[in-house]
Amino acid sequence: MTSEQSKPLARLVPGGKRAARTKVRRRLSAGVRLVAALFLVGGLYAAVAPGVGQAEDTPKLSQEAQAGKAIYDVSCVTCHGRNAQGVTDRGPSLIGVGSAAVEFQVNTGRMPLARQEAQAERKQPQLSPEDAKKLGQYIQELGGGPQLPSDNELNADVDAARKDPARVSNGGEQFRINCTSCHSMGGGGGALSSGKYAPSLNESTTRDIYAAMLTGPQNMPVFGNSELTPQDKANIIAYIETLNTDQDPGGWGLGRYGPVPEGIVIFLVGIAAIVFCTIWIAGKS
Repeated sequence: MTSEQSKPLARLVPGGKRAARTKVRRRLSAGVRLVAALFLVGGLYAAVAPGVGQAEDTPKLSQEAQAGKAIYDVSCVTCHGRNAQGVTDRGPSLIGVGSAAVEFQVNTGRMPLARQEAQAERKQPQLSPEDAKKLGQYIQELGGGPQLPSDNELNADVDAARKDPARVSNGGEQFRINCTSCHSMGGGGGALSSGKYAPSLNESTTRDIYAAMLTGPQNMPVFGNSELTPQDKANIIAYIETLNTDQDPGGWGLGRYGPVPEGIVIFLVGIAAIVFCTIWIAGKS
């Protein structure tokens, strides 16, 4: 090949190298742009997605409910699960039970449950009433449900009922219609089937009784405001308090389990006394 023919090839080679380098730079630039776009999208997702997930799992909580959540995560999450959705064979879901149910179960010491049995028994509470309210507020904001009136409102209603004999009398009538079949005429409680029982009302506070009527714990039916109005509930509470504070006019109340056990005791004691007197008179004669 002559020098004249090699000159065009020499001119072509540098131009080909520049084209190849330009093509490589373009590909690298496109790759960098793609990586940058992925990082940008990933950063936006990381900034936005956690807030969305949290909003779906746990609604925005008030300060009191946040304090209640801290208590829940220590005392309740093992049995009732994350976000109170329940754990199989341990504890039911608490979504929708409301703060009234939480306050009743915690303030009467029934929860946390000591052991699985036919019925949760009343015992010394492990949380203070203030902590129970915080815990109840957390459950309330998670899923709603029945709520207790404020202390001032509830105490005012019951105080008004206590001072009105007609309302106490009405509470006694409502109690005899709705409560005595399980709790007995004197509120001493009674046995039910399968190892269950209706507890005594002697230790129950105003909020305990109101919450029990509102939520129907364990074997108790729910008495919503359509069945018993708030005034009816206050009347029943006033009557129960009258039962608990009144003395037994006939002497020993025998636990106030009702006329049947009282009649049995009177019959047995009376028959024994008659038989003893008969034998004594016969011996003297």
